[in-house]
Amino acid sequence: MPGLSGPPGRGGQPSRVRVTSPRMSAAVARPAPRPHATRDVDDSSGVREVYLRSLLRVQRRLALGVLGAVAVPLAAVPVVFALVPAMSTYRVAGLPLPWLLLGVAVHPLLLAAAAWYVRRVERTEADFTDLLSGDGDPGSSDRDSGR
Repeated sequence: MPGLSGPPGRGGQPSRVRVTSPRMSAAVARPAPRPHATRDVDDSSGVREVYLRSLLRVQRRLALGVLGAVAVPLAAVPVVFALVPAMSTYRVAGLPLPWLLLGVAVHPLLLAAAAWYVRRVERTEADFTDLLSGDGDPGSSDRDSGR
């Protein structure tokens, strides 16, 4: 920018000037970090293993449930078309029915399943963190009102 040059630095270039606020020290001061929720669990390895196994079991059950809820209908579509070949000749809006089912209708199913899965896993992890931090009953927080 013409007219805005600082004192000359090396090689005749204007040197950089650092401008700070007098309140900079207040902005840098941060509250002390909260103790990590798993610190208590790390102290007693038996409890830690039980909690982690429980969390993994819940997450595995959710993943298998979503997999089944998505895979069964998707696998059933080609089977239905193989058993009832006349269905593959149906056209909707000029497009073959198999194309619509497998190419278009699949995406909302996958998006809905993914959104539901992410929401449930986040709730499970939050419940796990609440349990470890001792904030109270894991299922009683405000975020679970829509459950």
